Amino acid sequence: MSQKRILVTGASGCIGHYITETLIQNTNHELFLLVRNPSKLQVDTTVRPGINVLQGDMQKINLLADLLPTIDIAVLTATAWGGDETFDINVVKTLELMKMLDPQRCEQVIYFSTASVLDRNNQPLKEAGEIGTDYIRSKYDCLHKTAELEIAPKITKVFPTLVLGGDDHKPYSHLTSGITEVVKYINLIRLLQVDGSFHFIHGRDIATTVQHLIEHPPQANEPRQLVLGQTALTANQAVEEVCAYLGKKIRFRIPLSIALANLIIAVFRIQMAAWDRFCINYRHFNYETVVNPASFGLPNYCATMSDVLQISGVKGVK
Repeated sequence: MSQKRILVTGASGCIGHYITETLIQNTNHELFLLVRNPSKLQVDTTVRPGINVLQGDMQKINLLADLLPTIDIAVLTATAWGGDETFDINVVKTLELMKMLDPQRCEQVIYFSTASVLDRNNQPLKEAGEIGTDYIRSKYDCLHKTAELEIAPKITKVFPTLVLGGDDHKPYSHLTSGITEVVKYINLIRLLQVDGSFHFIHGRDIATTVQHLIEHPPQANEPRQLVLGQTALTANQAVEEVCAYLGKKIRFRIPLSIALANLIIAVFRIQMAAWDRFCINYRHFNYETVVNPASFGLPNYCATMSDVLQISGVKGVK
């Protein structure tokens, strides 16, 4: 593949780090890495030529007006997770950036959304737009508005499920940060039976998938909306796999019903946001079709709960 000019926004985030590291190590493309604080980018940007660190902010994306029309591929991971600037960054400035790309020159935009805005059939989930957190509603809004852009036919939308990742040189995802807590309470958790299911995907597997999409852009007859995740796991399967890894036996389990959970919430007058209540009742966050490196004949780095625990440094039984 000939050398391309690739922009990566949010390069210092968890996913951004994995993508940046992969593109530096495995390609010779000229990279433009947009970060607010260059000291947070913990990858070696001197290891080869053609790596440009741009100190900047999505809220001042207009300052890149000269660079953006020269970009061949844009990988947009930058996001605001909450706060006053959420809609400005996740909707207004993201759309502004896409409008400044040259629709004739730019071959592909890989835009990061979130699987939370989709239903089980990989279609927009109306509740995400109505009662989602600011982050989720902003992603829902942007998803709909990208369709109006001139560059729309070249946008590949990726929807990560639960994201794992992080190490000594990369920021930890929220999920990975909580794994040691789950292990700590496994003696209690193993007694409970919960109705629910989910997918997860590791940052390194996201990066492998992004590299593949850069090298093999979706063709006219191929989907441009990809939910990123490993095979769905039920909550009970996940607990069983964790227990097997730790050598813990499950002798009995107490079913926890949604009715009981809602009764506890009512009796104790627990304050819950509408989105949190919706998630408790929705329960099965699984998707009709998911994509991971194995979908393209590539090796997965983290495909099972055992992989998750091992990568997170949790010691199992031999």
